[in-house]
Amino acid sequence: MNWKSNRHHPKAGFLRSAMLVMLLLFTFLVRAEDLQYDVIFTPKLQKAYFEIQKLRLPSARALIDAERTSEKTNAFIPYLDNYADLHYLLISEDKKAYKELSQQENLRLEAIGKLPDGSPYKRFLQAEIRMHWAFAKLKFGNEISGSWEIIKAYKLLEENKKLFPDFLPTLKSLGLLHVLIGSIPENYGWVAKMLGLKGNIQTGISELRKVEKEMPFFRQEAELIDLLLHAYTLQLSPAQQSRIREWPKQQPNNLLLHFFATTILMKEGRSEEAAYYLAEAPAGPAYISFPFLDYLKGEINLQKGNYEQATDHYAVFLKTYTGFNYIKDSNLKRFMCLWLNDQDREANVFIQKVKGSGSTIIEADQLAERIAAEFISGKISPTQKILYKARYATDGGYLKTAAAFMETVTEKSFISTEEKAEFNYRKGRILQKSGQPSLSIPYYNRALTLAKTEAAGFGAASALQLGYISLEKNDKPGAVVYFKKAMSFKKHEYKNSIDNKARAALTTLGQ
Repeated sequence: MNWKSNRHHPKAGFLRSAMLVMLLLFTFLVRAEDLQYDVIFTPKLQKAYFEIQKLRLPSARALIDAERTSEKTNAFIPYLDNYADLHYLLISEDKKAYKELSQQENLRLEAIGKLPDGSPYKRFLQAEIRMHWAFAKLKFGNEISGSWEIIKAYKLLEENKKLFPDFLPTLKSLGLLHVLIGSIPENYGWVAKMLGLKGNIQTGISELRKVEKEMPFFRQEAELIDLLLHAYTLQLSPAQQSRIREWPKQQPNNLLLHFFATTILMKEGRSEEAAYYLAEAPAGPAYISFPFLDYLKGEINLQKGNYEQATDHYAVFLKTYTGFNYIKDSNLKRFMCLWLNDQDREANVFIQKVKGSGSTIIEADQLAERIAAEFISGKISPTQKILYKARYATDGGYLKTAAAFMETVTEKSFISTEEKAEFNYRKGRILQKSGQPSLSIPYYNRALTLAKTEAAGFGAASALQLGYISLEKNDKPGAVVYFKKAMSFKKHEYKNSIDNKARAALTTLGQ
C-alpha cells in the first residue's frame, strides 16, 4: 500500500501547476466584454430603483455600488446609474455635472449594447438611456441634440415592440412618446411625419395603463408619467386628482411624490392644499438638496399676499440654488413683493437684476424678462398693481380675494389695449374658476376682441378657456373653433403650453 500523499509526487505537482497557470491565463484572457451580459433585478438594485423615485439618491447610489463588483455584467446597473443622474441633473441644474456626466452616455449605451440581440431589454434600456439624456439636454437648453435623442429612442422602442410584442416595459416609454408626439401643434406635425414619428394620445395612454395593470415593477413610474401627462398636457380626471392627494400620504418618505402633489395642486389653483404637501415633504441628508421647494413656498405666499414671507423664501432659493431656471422669475417676484406692497424705491433694485441674471429657456423667465423691460421703459403703470394682485390670488385659488381686487376697477381704469385685455381675461378666469363659466364668456370674448399683437397671450388664453367651456357644454364644433383660434396667435410667452393643450384637446376631438 502506497501511504505517501500524491502531493509529493513530482508528476502530480507539475500537472496541478500547469492547470493553475492555464486557469490564471484563462481568467486574464476573458475580459468583461467577452462575458455574457444579462439584466438581473437583484433585491438591492430593485430597492435602488425605488430609492431614486423617492429622491433618496445617496442611498440609491450606495446600493448600486454595493452590487457593482459582483454584478459586472448586469446591464441594469448602467441603467440605474443613468436614472439617478437624470434626477440629479433635472433638480440641481448643475452645469459642471451635466458636462461631466454627459460623457457617460455612450459608455452606458455600449455596456447595454453587450446584451444579446435576443434580449428584449437591449433596445428597451438603450432607449431609456437616450430618453433620459433627451430630457436632460432639453432642460439644459440643448434642444437639437435632445430632439435627436428622442428620435433615436422612438426608433429603438418601435423596433423592440415589433421584435418582442409581449414585452410590456417597452410600452411605458413608447406610451409617453406617443402622447408627446400626438400633442405636437399642427404647424409642426409635418416635422414628426417626415422623421417617421407617429403619435396618438389615446394609444399612448392605453399603453401606459397596460403597464400599470400588468407590470408591478414599473407600475409606479408608468402611473406617475400618466398623471403628469394629464396634469400638464391633458386634463386630470376626478380619480386622478384624488390619487395625487392620496399617494404622498401612502409614501410619507417619498419626496418626489410630495413635490409633484405640490406642483400639480398649485397648477390646479389649489395652493392652500399644496402648502400642506410642501410642509410635509421629507428632507435631510438622505435626500437630494432641493432648493426649488423654497421657490414654491415663495409662490404660495405671494399668491396669498404675504409679501414679506414670500420675499424671504425667494431670497433663500436664490442663495442656495446653483441652477439657471427661475432666476429671472425669482428676481421679478422679489420686485413684485415690494412693488405690490408700495415699496417702489426698494423694489427697483430687483427689477434691474432681472435682465442680467439666469436664462430664458422656460416661459416664466421669458415673461419675467419682458415684464422687467416694459417696467423699465415705463410701459407698466401703477394701475396694473391691482391686475397683478388679482392674477396671483387667482393662480393660487384665492378667488374671493381676487374678485375683491377686481371689483375696485373697470376696463376704463386702464389705458393700453393689453391692460384692457388682461382685465377682461382676469375677470373671466375668476368667474370660471368660481363655478360660473357662463358669466365668464362675455369677458373672454371681449379679451379676444382686444387681442392684437401686444395682447396675443391673453387672446390665446381666452380662446383656450372658451374651448374648454364649449366642451363642458358638449358643443364640440364650437370647441374646435376656439382651440384652433388659441393656436393661431403668434409670438407670446405662453405659446408652447397653450398650443400643446389646444392640440391635445383637438386630438381627443378627432381633429
